[in-house]
Amino acid sequence: TKVFALAGKINNTGLVEVPMGTTLREIVYEIGGGIPGGKAFKAAQTGGPSGGCIPADLLDTKVDYDSINATGAIMGSGGMVVMDEDTCMVDVAKYFLHFTQNESCGKCTFCRIGTRRMLEILDRISQGKGEIEDIERLQELAQNINQGSLCGLGQSAPNPVLTTLRYFKHEYEAHIIDKKCPTQVCVDLLTYTIDKDKCRGCHVCALRCPVKCISGKRKQPHVIDPALCIKCDSCYKSCRFDAVVKA
Repeated sequence: TKVFALAGKINNTGLVEVPMGTTLREIVYEIGGGIPGGKAFKAAQTGGPSGGCIPADLLDTKVDYDSINATGAIMGSGGMVVMDEDTCMVDVAKYFLHFTQNESCGKCTFCRIGTRRMLEILDRISQGKGEIEDIERLQELAQNINQGSLCGLGQSAPNPVLTTLRYFKHEYEAHIIDKKCPTQVCVDLLTYTIDKDKCRGCHVCALRCPVKCISGKRKQPHVIDPALCIKCDSCYKSCRFDAVVKA
């Protein structure tokens, strides 16, 4: 058997023990109870922070060492983080790499410097400052870190990046080429505007805005100043008429 710590976007979280050979689909939907709100399953990250992300089209992968390793993920510490359709895979890769980069003891250059360079590239991509060449740079750095690191932490640290590049390369390209985050998670790539046809001029968004970047008279369409907007999402959450557009 194998014990997993089931977490993330799933109805039933906690420790689960399953026989070897159980599929990911059975764990997510029969044991975990599926995704909250009926949303679509996107990926499962297995093996802890150094694990890889397994996409929806591999949901029938069996839980055993060879099958999981074949996907680019690992069994590792037994963590299983479930992600739904609203998850940004670039952000996921950055999140897990940030952890392993902080945990690096600094003894070997590949892990100490390599993971930092990878994290800097991911930061640029999520801010809309990435270049298409960054994808190749990430892959080259990942290979060097894997081969040159002295311990398991460094050798497996690139896994989240490699698997998200392997299965969700289109999301990286959207961030780099289109300067858009498909799931609207990366704040630096968001823009906020007000639909003048829907705006009732209730002034609630202007009152909620912490930097006072929304102007307009009552009962008339309001306007957001993009130069002042800090993208805090307050206007979007407070609008009762769906007039604030986030894209």
